[in-house]
Amino acid sequence: MAVQGAQVQDVVVIGAGMAGLLAAAALARDGRTVTVLDRDDLPDRPAPRPGVPQGRQPHLLLRRGLTAIEELLPGFGDDLRAAGAVPVDTGELAWLGAAGWSPPSRQVEVLLAPRPLVELLLRQRVEASPGVRVLGGRRVAGLRRGGPGEPRWWVDAVPVGWSDAPDASPGDDPAPEPWPADLVVDASGRASRLPTWLEALDVAPAAVDALDARVGYSTVRLRLPTEKVGVAGVVLLPVRGLGGGLALPTGAGWWTVTGVGADEQRPPRDLPALRDYLAGLRDDSLARMVAAGHLDGDVATHRQTGNRRHRYDRVPGWPDGLVVVGDALCAFNPVYGQGITVAALDALALRRADARGGLAAPGGAARAVRECARLSDLPWLMATTADQVLAGLPTSRAPVSVISGRWIAELERMSAHGDDAAQGALSRIYQLVAPPTSLFHPRLVARWVRARARGYGPPVPRPAVLRDDAPDAVGGAR
Repeated sequence: MAVQGAQVQDVVVIGAGMAGLLAAAALARDGRTVTVLDRDDLPDRPAPRPGVPQGRQPHLLLRRGLTAIEELLPGFGDDLRAAGAVPVDTGELAWLGAAGWSPPSRQVEVLLAPRPLVELLLRQRVEASPGVRVLGGRRVAGLRRGGPGEPRWWVDAVPVGWSDAPDASPGDDPAPEPWPADLVVDASGRASRLPTWLEALDVAPAAVDALDARVGYSTVRLRLPTEKVGVAGVVLLPVRGLGGGLALPTGAGWWTVTGVGADEQRPPRDLPALRDYLAGLRDDSLARMVAAGHLDGDVATHRQTGNRRHRYDRVPGWPDGLVVVGDALCAFNPVYGQGITVAALDALALRRADARGGLAAPGGAARAVRECARLSDLPWLMATTADQVLAGLPTSRAPVSVISGRWIAELERMSAHGDDAAQGALSRIYQLVAPPTSLFHPRLVARWVRARARGYGPPVPRPAVLRDDAPDAVGGAR
């Protein structure tokens, strides 16, 4: 007997970014058509595009994100490595947190690669899936329910360049191209027009949770020979009132160096001022890396970093055959690297629901939206809590939150004094490969008790970021 999911014969995915491509991979199957529509012209080489304004910023695939993509597209990690992605053990990064430097240790491997490269390879793999077509140069202008004897949905798309603004001249508009769909997936990111479309469908509006710490980052690309660098990468976490930054390899001797800060500490847009900004951080490693390398291109700045979550999971009477994933559902400050991972987890949730026939059943789309919203809960808490601290906003005073915050601060202190088990536990949470409860493992509690009784030990020395550096014994800044 055919499963109920086979009733979904035509799928339209709005958006050909990471969330849309992963959703298409999850829903592709023999006998089904999956059409992915995007307003951008999609390049056939790794190149930034307007619909991904953070495309020139550094990107990494968190461990949980990579394993989720591998579940959808086996061998994708090998494809990335073959194309030049850089595998890095996060324990080998020179990491300066609020309490000091973290100890070098063996932890979780991630892949570092430019966003355009990751997206291109993913699109090529998805286009090779059965029944999938990815079409650029088409802006989705509307969503309509089908009438009797018609498909459940019509997705109206128009050529790029047509304006659907209220004051546009109707006589100049080309006729929309209607795409039939049994299932529509909105993966159009932060610019999603789903609230407007739902209003036109007489669906109740969704509440929106939002937090914008006015975080910004500015990045330069430079060539720096491997033999000059003594670490796998550098992360200087921003803290309240102070900026931070990171330096990550992108392969073949290329690096990106980024300044990160909130509000008045946001890094500048021009190179001379950015050099001064990096030199004024808690540690001047990033400034010295820029000085030692050969710069390529201009400063790339990104400031669309607010956290925004649409509570579609709470909308009564959610329409059947309509789901929403990725940033269109929950957008995080990109600096924490969670967006691709959550999009991949959303896609896996769609695949599971489809395999059970849930997406075709009444109420199935609403259940899928609720599951995707649930998958965002922990990353949302992590991102918004960190941004609240950066912005100087009050954090939750709930007892559980206060106790958890104090315990995490103790683990960070232990890490800065050489406890690699504490650092590894924190890293696994950040990589979304372990639940928050793992931070309270009895072995970690026992190590903390010993540290309190015997002392935390000496601080982790400042690492030699450049090979001609001399490590010093100061556990924090200069």
